[in-house]
Amino acid sequence: MEFQTLIKERHSTRKFKSQEIPEETLQEIFKAINSAPSAGNIQAVQVFAAKKPELKKQIASACFGQNFIAQAPVVLVFCANLKESERLYKERGKTLYAIQDASIAATFAWLAAVNEGLSSVWVGAFNDEELQNAIGSELQPVAVLPLGFADEKPRKTPRKSLKEIIKEI
Repeated sequence: MEFQTLIKERHSTRKFKSQEIPEETLQEIFKAINSAPSAGNIQAVQVFAAKKPELKKQIASACFGQNFIAQAPVVLVFCANLKESERLYKERGKTLYAIQDASIAATFAWLAAVNEGLSSVWVGAFNDEELQNAIGSELQPVAVLPLGFADEKPRKTPRKSLKEIIKEI
């Protein structure tokens, strides 16, 4: 898909068809995640891919009961490895770079999913400890991306003008 079209096709979807995601499609998304840039190429990110219904329910519960998450065929949980980034970048690695690494990886995954005909929504509202318990990891959760074929056509949301968000200096 042409890049500008891809960006325009990306919408936040909270309703998914029960249709399974082909494994080759998931692998394309995983390759995109792996190609995301990271501070110092440390790649201080770990992604957990949940397919089991009970695990997806636990993740949804940890996301303050956003039950639509459990309806997606696959749920990706992006975590930052703060200690790994801290080793090279000290405090800034722990408080910023690892979070950025996980965020960039999640963005790459979302755009790759759209390119593959899937949809998602960025979920950032969750209880860290509950989510860590659900995925069995002490790494810092950053984002949850439920993936699937959209079962809705989200409305276009208004955007600020370029002059409101870009300040040429």
